[in-house]
Amino acid sequence: MLSAHSDRHRALALLDRTPYGRLSVSMRALPFVTVARHIVSGESVLLRLHGDFGYAQACDGNVVAYGADNLSDRREGDEDVWTVQFVGTARLFIPSGDDLERFGRPPRTADAAPFRPEYLCIEPQFTTVHHLEGVPARQAAHSA
Repeated sequence: MLSAHSDRHRALALLDRTPYGRLSVSMRALPFVTVARHIVSGESVLLRLHGDFGYAQACDGNVVAYGADNLSDRREGDEDVWTVQFVGTARLFIPSGDDLERFGRPPRTADAAPFRPEYLCIEPQFTTVHHLEGVPARQAAHSA
């Protein structure tokens, strides 16, 4: 059994391998999930999401859940699957120039509107990592 510290360290290392995940929070007593770009910075996870949805404002100061995986990034022969989930308090923040460079170019649009980035910082608390071995990569079926 891994300690909470080693689980968090492993989770952050895995998150560094994939650029996007899913942010979950309760908004007006209803759960919602949205896609977010993430980067790992020390012990924190920094998120970029579309500001016009109002999600970053709803998350600021609240407990959120974030998850990412390698389910769609695997290639033929890669039979390892991992998922990372964590809970922590989200805070709005202004990224540094270095952070912006690491995030890379933002999307042009979100739901046909110009993409307007907003940023959240989360320090993962309750972290879960799951790892499966021997899971064949799914081959896309082609119609004839």
